[in-house]
Amino acid sequence: MKRLGMDESYAERDLNVGFSGGEKKKAEILQMLMLEPKLAILDETDSGLDVDAVRTVSEGVRLFRERTHGSLLIITHSTRILEALSVDAAHVMERGVIVKNGGASLVDEINEKGFASLQDD
Repeated sequence: MKRLGMDESYAERDLNVGFSGGEKKKAEILQMLMLEPKLAILDETDSGLDVDAVRTVSEGVRLFRERTHGSLLIITHSTRILEALSVDAAHVMERGVIVKNGGASLVDEINEKGFASLQDD
């Protein structure tokens, strides 16, 4: 909890009761760190987070990978969280169909040109 900047009194509360959106996201990362699954799916984990909270969540994700060598599937509409992580593969899905595959360079391409540039491929 300390590494995620969470008040330790949160451990005495019911799960997510009275938590802000950012605190809920941090609690999800804390659960992942405690349970150490082989595969974790993070859906919009960076949604609604400020820059500092994205860094904190990213640190939790890095710690998870370091400790467990587990796999992550991160679903996001923004590349903010991906910029802070080591990305092995990136996939762009549109209407349920993967329209582009790549590595970390795909994240850079999207940041530079936007998603619209992928429609020409």
